Amino acid sequence: MNYNNKKFRPLKNSENGDVTNEIIFHYKQTGNILTCEYSGKKIKKGQLLGVVESDGTIKINYHQITLDHKLRIGNCISKPKILENGKLILEENWHWTNGDKSKGKSTLEEI
Repeated sequence: MNYNNKKFRPLKNSENGDVTNEIIFHYKQTGNILTCEYSGKKIKKGQLLGVVESDGTIKINYHQITLDHKLRIGNCISKPKILENGKLILEENWHWTNGDKSKGKSTLEEI
């Protein structure tokens, strides 16, 4: 599966997450390396770096600076589902690796 130039937006996220529904994730992929930069209501700047596995699962590490200048770091596993219209949904399980080290779930939809 290739995510290059695909765009996703959040459908839902756990309360302890910083990602809100106005963020657009524009993925770039070369080989099996995935990258993305993003920003939003709570996030001044964020970046992710991931590896795409043969089944389309993405293993991601991310870091971001919040609007109050805090560095947040975490990791995520995104599993794709293909919808009837051919678009993708990504079901994500993520974990903050600094701060409160809490876990959460989110869903992204391809736009």
